[in-house]
Amino acid sequence: MKSVGVIVEYNPFHNGHLFHLQESKRVTDADIVIAVMSGHFLQRGEPALVSKWARTKMALKAGIDLVVELPYQFATQQAEVFANGAISLLEALQCDAFAFGSESGNITSFVNTLQAVNDNDATIQQRIQLEVKKGNSYPKAISNAYVSLLEKDQDDLLDLSKPNNILGFHYVKALVEQKGNMKPFTITRKNAHYHDEHFASATIASATSIRKAIFNTTEQSDSAQIAQYVPSTTYEELHSYQQAIGTFHSWELYWPYLQYRIQTASLEELRNIYEVEEGIEYRLKQISLEAQSFHSFMEELKTKRYTWTRLQRMCLHILTNTTNHELSKQNRKASYIRILGMSQNGQAFIRKKKKELDMPIISNVKREHSDLLHTDLKAALTYNLPIQKKKPLNEEYSSHPVFI
Repeated sequence: MKSVGVIVEYNPFHNGHLFHLQESKRVTDADIVIAVMSGHFLQRGEPALVSKWARTKMALKAGIDLVVELPYQFATQQAEVFANGAISLLEALQCDAFAFGSESGNITSFVNTLQAVNDNDATIQQRIQLEVKKGNSYPKAISNAYVSLLEKDQDDLLDLSKPNNILGFHYVKALVEQKGNMKPFTITRKNAHYHDEHFASATIASATSIRKAIFNTTEQSDSAQIAQYVPSTTYEELHSYQQAIGTFHSWELYWPYLQYRIQTASLEELRNIYEVEEGIEYRLKQISLEAQSFHSFMEELKTKRYTWTRLQRMCLHILTNTTNHELSKQNRKASYIRILGMSQNGQAFIRKKKKELDMPIISNVKREHSDLLHTDLKAALTYNLPIQKKKPLNEEYSSHPVFI
């Protein structure tokens, strides 16, 4: 049973994801597809549009065979940490290959770029520090340093100003550093770009533009305009979720909770939150006092040094009360496999592999797992707090893996 892994958020699952899934199976000749999927909160510091359980159903109905959760400690961090956690899970599951989308579409360019970066590490670090001193954010400083090094031979190397190329680079880097056995593949992204806010074609759109269309409708339940960009199973799941829960999730839903957390925490408590540093706790206190919405708060908070994404992640850790102690000393690899859902093929795969795996598999969360899953459980509780129509606060303990 040949397996290929994919690393995803599916926020929500759309036609571009379906194309990537089908191409991943085709180019690797795989019998089974395993998805490592972020939980309720995502890499850019945002709440997922719908819960991880709803997104698991979308994935399974579209053809994924096994969905495992990327823990909060990896899912909500910058690209290198995100990649290390995801690759460690696919390696632990003994995947034969993994496939990721990129603007490049050429796996050789990823290998060549990694070699070039390793060969010039000292020079790159110097240039990064120089860019930071100019007032650039750390991600921008890294991008500028890479571009200045790699512009000599763009035909053989990556354009590391592109978001999916950056993520892919870190996937390949993590694979090499972890001495993994998987074979990497990359699929060229089709039509829509990651950050596109507008529909770019008749059938393919970015998740960003789909979410924007949903939230810009007069009524949240009126999501008909996205129907051509998502599989029918995704469209049905979005409708069912809105009917059952009463809302889709965005930062505005959590703004009162975040404002409360910032205003009632002491400066020392804020300094203990992961990613709160360099005195920004004073700005957080001051700006949150009068802000009327999350968007207006972020507009005032953002500076050249702090990107919107970095600030969103910081706010997320404040919201979930995730401290430096919890995340700064975490391992670079995951320590457990949390199953969110599976098909019959996925179930057969787990049964066959279970005794061979070195990492514990968790399918039902029991109290004895609380220490291992502490941060994930907090995130799930936080995600469900604003829901008025139905309050599934005990969902993490009562939910079983989705089976389709």
